[in-house]
Amino acid sequence: MKRYLKIFFSRFFLVAMTIILTFVVNALIILAGAYIAEETLAAYFPAASPYVHFIFGAVQWIIVLITVFSVVNRDMLPETKIPWILCVVVLNVFGVLIYVVFSYNRPSKKSRRRYGYLNERSRPFAKRALSQETLAEEMGERAADSEALFRENPNAVAYTDTKTEYFPTGEEFFKRLLGDLQNAKEYIFLEYFILARGTMWYTILDLLKEKVKEGVEVRVIYDDIGCMGKIHAGYYKELRKAGISCVKFNPFVPIVTNLHNNRDHRKIAVIDGKIGYTGGINLADEYINETHPFGNWKDTAVRLEGEGVKGLILMFLRLYNLRQKEPEDFAPYIPQTYEKFGGEGIVQPYGDGPRPLYGRHLAEDVYIGVLSRAKKYVWITTPYLIIDYRMRAAMLSACARGVDVRIVTPHIPDKKIPFALTRSNYMALIKGGAKIYEYTPGFIHAKSFLSDDEVGIVGTINLDYRSLLHHFEDAVFMYKTRANEALKEDFLHTFEVSALQTEEDAKRSVVWRGICELAKIFAPMF
Repeated sequence: MKRYLKIFFSRFFLVAMTIILTFVVNALIILAGAYIAEETLAAYFPAASPYVHFIFGAVQWIIVLITVFSVVNRDMLPETKIPWILCVVVLNVFGVLIYVVFSYNRPSKKSRRRYGYLNERSRPFAKRALSQETLAEEMGERAADSEALFRENPNAVAYTDTKTEYFPTGEEFFKRLLGDLQNAKEYIFLEYFILARGTMWYTILDLLKEKVKEGVEVRVIYDDIGCMGKIHAGYYKELRKAGISCVKFNPFVPIVTNLHNNRDHRKIAVIDGKIGYTGGINLADEYINETHPFGNWKDTAVRLEGEGVKGLILMFLRLYNLRQKEPEDFAPYIPQTYEKFGGEGIVQPYGDGPRPLYGRHLAEDVYIGVLSRAKKYVWITTPYLIIDYRMRAAMLSACARGVDVRIVTPHIPDKKIPFALTRSNYMALIKGGAKIYEYTPGFIHAKSFLSDDEVGIVGTINLDYRSLLHHFEDAVFMYKTRANEALKEDFLHTFEVSALQTEEDAKRSVVWRGICELAKIFAPMF
């Protein structure tokens, strides 16, 4: 009972109920207004009464048809159009209202202009040090082909001589991060989807406060929805009082708007511009197994040291300055020289986000590029396997070429509906030749790709519609790096403790499969 009362009085529940109530009230006002107008016209013009109902009904369907025509001609994924058309046709004007409010994920015009300006401001620091010809000559054709995927993104630059280190658990990442934070001399940047009360965050916070006293500049970005229920609404004010420059990304307010779709799902730490981290690990206790809400929590991260950290610095600064009145000069945060590290391949930090801030769906294009270029194997970990037709086709095409495609998903879910949607994709992939494993010790939150002992990707990007379409995300593309060797060892160990799924496992009940297939139609809407 205490648990339900806590949920009932939580900020998330109260805000969600306020939004639902506001939406319902607005819908009722529209419907009531139309009804009153219809009845008034019929009363004042009784002779026209038989036609009034017809006219109002016709107007409603004209609005519906115009909306359907708009959906059909809109630049969006084809599978996203189908559920919106169904919503509009079935729910009539009410469905039109839902579509207008919830279907768009475009940031405001002000944000788009500001982000474009910040992109230009960061361009001088993101000069391409290596041409495709140089990459092809020094690293191989695959490196050049892969780097070409990022050509439209001016800030996804390929770097060499950058040291990489892979962490197969949150515990190892946390220990290493604390050591680097303690050694910070100039500045610390932290950008995380979740900060949560507990051992992990409070340990870091105590250290950050000490660093502030030493004269180190500390900045923190956290996502408001990601932290809802983890910290209170005004937490950023507490951090500012402690001398930490803090931005609460896209604050959640109880109004019906599509702007809440764009969340900052990134996990970035930068120390003095020379060391950077990213991966799936948030700053909350379950990520280091201090708590066990879903069994053992499996997550990963990568550490960069050297010039490749520039990519993470620029991603942080652009988003931090997106909400500032006056954009700052980036130059003081970019080191003039970097130590060179031999024996490494190339690293390419990259970000993705909602269109039109980003020209295309870069994160998905990179994943599909890895699948299409693979010759021997592609191994994947993802907490949510809610894929579109492009991704599924790329996986099945790789399998058809004889590529060993393996996907690791959780055995214990953190969310039941995404878990059901994840499992609903098993059958088609298994029949197509993919091997799917469920991580039996608990929940796997890692988002990683590894292919042919050459290409590795570690980052924040899930295989679901929210990550690939709506959120601000980041990852590091790594070619022939030392981190890839450790990533492969971790994959092999993970396979050993995971359960290989069969067609029999994927069948389950007919009713369950039917519900999941129906739910998949509407998955792109959420």
